[in-house]
Amino acid sequence: MQLAVELGAASADHCTHLTDADVDALAQGDTVATLLPGAEFSTRSTYPDARRLLDAGATVALSPDCNPGSSFTSSMPFCIALAVRDMGMTPDEAVWAATAGGARALRRDDVGRIAPGARADLALLDAPSHVHLAYRPGVPLVSAVWRAGTLV
Repeated sequence: MQLAVELGAASADHCTHLTDADVDALAQGDTVATLLPGAEFSTRSTYPDARRLLDAGATVALSPDCNPGSSFTSSMPFCIALAVRDMGMTPDEAVWAATAGGARALRRDDVGRIAPGARADLALLDAPSHVHLAYRPGVPLVSAVWRAGTLV
């Protein structure tokens, strides 16, 4: 991870087994630590310590890492639930990492946020709060989706 930060990489993925020096480098640099809880779930591996990264000041992104070898899910709500249950994140932190954190990992400022000039990619939840993404895994909560401001 230290080399990724040193070379100015946008993100470093699979930040599961980090040394203190790795965490310090990620916290002091612009490289986003991308956590992929779907891979740990599918392989029954130890989950990364997101709390350690967040407390150090690192920017964290969440992704499902859908692939046929080590992560069989494409569900962001499931990954948000895992991040809260097993990785030490709050629901707010997990949703931010899944949206704005992911955008930062891609060095994009037109997605991952709701603001003038952004793409307006939105999901409307049939739930009283976004925290239900973390506490109701497997329950389909999305009732409408907008892509670039258009209802799809």
